[in-house]
Amino acid sequence: MAEWLREMSVGQWFQADAEPFEIVGLDATAEVVLVQHFDGTLEEVDFDAWAELAARPCAPPEDYSGALDIGRDDYGGNDEALSSGRWDNPADFIDQMNL
Repeated sequence: MAEWLREMSVGQWFQADAEPFEIVGLDATAEVVLVQHFDGTLEEVDFDAWAELAARPCAPPEDYSGALDIGRDDYGGNDEALSSGRWDNPADFIDQMNL
């Protein structure tokens, strides 16, 4: 097994030339690294391509909305509810949904 593979684990974030991506799976048998890009796109990168990618570890993004494909407008425009941290019970906001 390659030394660099031992240092990787699911949940780590990396960055190459573009936006950051997360390791979501490692398959040593198939020699594939499974990654999810910030925008939610999934990709399989073979070990040879990974070595050429020269990805470096990075911090996870503070805003996960890219991977979830959720924009600020999807929250109903209620900035007060977003910033108050009152998302413990989503049923509290059912009356605010525009169905």
